[in-house]
Amino acid sequence: MKVAVSSLGTSLDDRVDDHFGRARYFVIADTDSDAADVVDNTTNMNALQGAGIAAAETVSDHGVEAVITGHLGPKAFAALRAAKISGYSGSGMTVREAVAAFAAGTLIELTEAGEAHAG
Repeated sequence: MKVAVSSLGTSLDDRVDDHFGRARYFVIADTDSDAADVVDNTTNMNALQGAGIAAAETVSDHGVEAVITGHLGPKAFAALRAAKISGYSGSGMTVREAVAAFAAGTLIELTEAGEAHAG
């Protein structure tokens, strides 16, 4: 299964970014093969508005079935739901820890949107 993790850096040892739409990077990890790719999210990070929706489209285009982040604003949450992508909280973890916890089934699912963040 492919999962997108909002990340502060490009390595599995970097921390999960608590922001989704304005995360600097997404690490796309495959829990079946342990492969990982990095997606630069600079365009969405610097957007004046619509970052959450655009980020949801970005990860959807990469075929992910779940995202791990710290926070999902209302628009990102709705866009991910529409794409049938679940969100999970990985706040305070490294990308590697978050992916391992997801694979083990121990992450908490984000079942409602948090507050919106202004760009």
